[in-house]
Amino acid sequence: MVIEVRLFAELKKYAPSSTSGVLAVDVSESILVKELLEELEILESEVGSIKVNGHACDVRYALDDGDRIDLLPTKNN
Repeated sequence: MVIEVRLFAELKKYAPSSTSGVLAVDVSESILVKELLEELEILESEVGSIKVNGHACDVRYALDDGDRIDLLPTKNN
């Protein structure tokens, strides 16, 4: 399954191959936001806001195929 990850501001550093901060992440099964962050080596403490398909959620949200996740940094980054 493929998840579209959109990284904003300082979090774009976790997408060095993409200057736009947009990644297509292929995962083999359902994954929690927390697990996706770990896979991308993004520190949870650096993420201030998480939206999936435009709706606010937290790290316990289970992602589905085709979901679009927006990750915004904390204000102190």
